[in-house]
Amino acid sequence: MIRASGITKAFGDLQVLKGIDFSVERKEIVTIVGPSGAGKTTLLQILGTLSRPDSGVIEIQNQAVTKMDENKLAAFRNQFVGFVFQFHHLLPEFTALENVCIPAFIARKTRKQAETRAYELLEFLNLTDRVSHKPAELSGGEKQRVAVARALMNKPAVILADEPSGNLDSENQQYLHELFFSLRDQFDQTFVIVTHDKELAEMSDRSIQMKDGLIC
Repeated sequence: MIRASGITKAFGDLQVLKGIDFSVERKEIVTIVGPSGAGKTTLLQILGTLSRPDSGVIEIQNQAVTKMDENKLAAFRNQFVGFVFQFHHLLPEFTALENVCIPAFIARKTRKQAETRAYELLEFLNLTDRVSHKPAELSGGEKQRVAVARALMNKPAVILADEPSGNLDSENQQYLHELFFSLRDQFDQTFVIVTHDKELAEMSDRSIQMKDGLIC
């Protein structure tokens, strides 16, 4: 599903990634753990094509994304990669349904196609009674579930999550962690998750330790 080879990244004089080799198989849930400043989020952003490496090659679904121009990369990202962040990043002026539909609209799906898929996802996530609510009217756990639905909208090859449960209470953390495995089992979904949560790391299929810009 994902192959990364020789990934380096520097910001000025600070070498954040020092040659990362990394792979993820289809339907695998992989966590990336390590201390703050290890380069975890930078690696996730590069895997998600939000940032380009200084050197190295990344292939997703056998496509060399590091060789794509910006237009092709944006289209690829919209189709093949879903994102879930610590802070949900929902647009406050839109309802839950409208927020979930946004990736489909970017992909030029019709409103009917987008809304049908969004309703299906929100039903699966037990949010059918919240479709018309705006983010300010949702709890923290509900907002994060809407963000997960949005990430799933275009049936991506992989979902990348950066501390997805870091802003939730323990009950909602547990629910979200179990949800990832349900999505893997029912939709063959692949996940790469940066986390400080030891329980989630232990639940995952594979946990990768990073330190000082390298995989230990």
